[in-house]
Amino acid sequence: MIGKAERKEAAREFKERKPLPGIFAIRCASTGRRWVDASPNLAAAENSQFFQLRQGLHRNKELQADWNTHGEPSFNFEVLEALPEDTPSLNLRDVLAERRRAWAEAPQA
Repeated sequence: MIGKAERKEAAREFKERKPLPGIFAIRCASTGRRWVDASPNLAAAENSQFFQLRQGLHRNKELQADWNTHGEPSFNFEVLEALPEDTPSLNLRDVLAERRRAWAEAPQA
């Protein structure tokens, strides 16, 4: 069992961590299709996307339909690009949109 001081330190480190912004894809192994998006917090994006899909509430109806057909084991969350930590927060949204477009237009590997 961990002690109280260790728990406090772990909680402090968790609160102080910086979110990692970037571009991600959700890929269906059964169909080979992928959906590209961007987020200012990649870890939160993965949780959010899979929560919405499990609940049947995802805004992308095509992705939701494939999820319903093939099931969760067929899907992977892939980080395509993590932005540098020094990306200015003032233009983060624009940089994410630009990089998302570039990844969405790129041929699938």
